[in-house]
Parts: sequence; C-alpha cells; structure tokens
Amino acid sequence: MEKIGKRLQSLDALRGFDMFWIMGAPMIVASLYDIFGGNTLSWCNIQMEHASWDGFRFMDLVFPLFLFIAGVSFPFSLGSRREKKESDSKIRLHLLKRALTLVLLGVLYNGLLHNGFDNPRFASVLAHIGIAWFLATIIYMYTPKMTFVGIWIGCIVIGYGLLNLFVLSPNAVGSNPFLPENNIVAQFDRWFLPGKLYKEIYDPEGLLSLIPAVATALLGMVAGSYLKNQGKHSPSRKSLVLLTAGIVLILLGELTSLVIPFNKALWSSSFMLLTGGISLSLLATFYWIVDVKKWDRWAFFFRVIGLNSITIYLAQAVIKFSDVSDFFLGSFIALVPKPVGELILGCGYVTVCWLFLWYLYKKNIFIKV
Repeated sequence: MEKIGKRLQSLDALRGFDMFWIMGAPMIVASLYDIFGGNTLSWCNIQMEHASWDGFRFMDLVFPLFLFIAGVSFPFSLGSRREKKESDSKIRLHLLKRALTLVLLGVLYNGLLHNGFDNPRFASVLAHIGIAWFLATIIYMYTPKMTFVGIWIGCIVIGYGLLNLFVLSPNAVGSNPFLPENNIVAQFDRWFLPGKLYKEIYDPEGLLSLIPAVATALLGMVAGSYLKNQGKHSPSRKSLVLLTAGIVLILLGELTSLVIPFNKALWSSSFMLLTGGISLSLLATFYWIVDVKKWDRWAFFFRVIGLNSITIYLAQAVIKFSDVSDFFLGSFIALVPKPVGELILGCGYVTVCWLFLWYLYKKNIFIKV
C-alpha cells in the first residue's frame, strides 16, 4: 500500500470522484430538483454552479481538488523514478514536457483549431494545472524537509493575501480591493496575459493566481509524502492526522474569509485554505475506507474514471457522448414527462462516458500526460 511505485487505490477513486462532477453529474442533480423540488435539492442544484465572483460552491472545489490530488501523486512517482536511478535533470525535463503538454492541450481545448488564431484564449484549467504543478514539483524536489515545504505554503498564503488586501489596481475606483476592476490580480491579467480574457476584465485561470495554486499542489505533496513515509504512524493514524489537518485548514479558511473573501477566480488565500482543508479531509476519508479498511468494491466506479481523468476531460470536448445517449434513449424519453426525460438523459450521458472509460480500462489503455 505504501511502497514506492504502488498506486494508492483511494487516490484513483478520489480523482474519479472529482471528475464525476464534470462528467454529467450536475445534469442529474438539476433534473432531480425539477422533479421533486424542495429546499434541499434547491441547495444542491445551486452547488452545481460556480460562484460568479466572491463566495464558494461545491463545483468550485473540483479544480483545486484535482491539483491537490496531482500533488499527492508526485512523491510516489518521484520516488519510483529515483529508485530507477533517473537523474534529476532527466526528471526535470520530464516534468517540463508534461507542463508544456498541458498548456498546449489547454489551448486546443479552448478551441484554437476550431475558432482560429484570431485572439485565442491561452489561459486554461489544464495550463493552470500544468504550470502550478511544475513549479510545485521543483520546490518539492529541492526543499530538504517537509517542514520547509510547509513554510513555503504559509509564506505563499500570507504573502498572496497581503497582496490582495493592500495593493490596488492603479485604475481602481474606490478602496475595495476585491472588486474585479480594482483587484491587482485581475489588473495583472489585463496587463500581461496574452490572448483574450475569459471574463473580459479578468481570467479565472490567470497569471498571479498561479501563486496560490502552487501552494495547493505543495499541500498535496506534503500529504503524499506523509502517506508514503514508512514512519511510526500506522495507516489509521495517518488518516486521523490528515483529517485533523483538513479540519484545521477549513477553520482557518473560514476565519480568513472574514477579511479575504472566498474567491475561486482569484484563488484567494481563504479559498486556498478552505479547498485545501476539504481536499485533505476527502483524502483522509477515501484513504481510510479504501486502503486501510479495504472497503473498496464501491470505489471501482470512480477508479475507472480516475485512471483516465485527463482523457475524459478532453474527450467531452471532442466526442458527442450526448448524441449516443439520445440515440438509445430518445424514443423512450418521448413517453415520459420532460423532467423525467432530462433525468434519464443525464444518467444516460454519465453511463456512456463511463462505458467509454471502462472499455479503455479493460483494454489496459491509460492515457497519461
């Protein structure tokens, strides 16, 4: 379970759980709300959309959780490469190639080939992951102790928070630093980010927000190093420590939000603490259930997704999975009320996506970047 090179089953399951929410699950939640209504489903349905600016919703967790998970994986993959006597220069080259590949895939995902080269959008989720993860791996590789990595994280959170609090855009109107037109992070994108901005006056995957994203990846690497370490703590104790750390970070995030609001677009310090705490808590829970207690049959559904996570993210932009679902279910849903039909189509979409990934799994095809 904790040997170098051996996969954590829980990590694949957690990655799949994360990707499940961009693989059609919001359609199912929306359909359930349309059918049954009620305050609980109304709240759940709201959580399926990103906060427009300040605030936090469940879907805002998906991106940082994925980056955190990538961080958790790195100590295992680095240890495996070093066991094979790979030089650090070769490892660095591999990491750089991976980052550049993700940047390129992100530009293509944004529609470069489809929309042409006229004012393309260069920022993307994949580019953000690639660059932040690469910078975090370099820090991790050349920081001698995990305590010092923790200091890196603390300095980033505090420094980035102070930047947002006290440095206004030169074009600011008023003194509120957390308005898009006043915020220095958004202004930095208007100055220096090439191509078009996703939100016209700022980009949620912009340049300066890479800084706290590095901290998220580093937090995952600290957690992964702790799980990999063959120290005195038992697996159950490790689960408890990670869960406790997660709860502490959630509380710190809530406290920080009194001064610095949760904001995914800025990856604000409070947002980093909150999502980092939730990510740690989810990792602890999945690790304890799947790898410690071995209650893992239920996790197969998510593991199939997690083992080809980048594949399904990109495939949804290329393959019309909805057309396949409509082809098999279209005649049937014409016989039922529209909300029920939408629910069936949503379940069908998720099923088609999952069967596509299951086929790759059965054929031992795992597309990695």
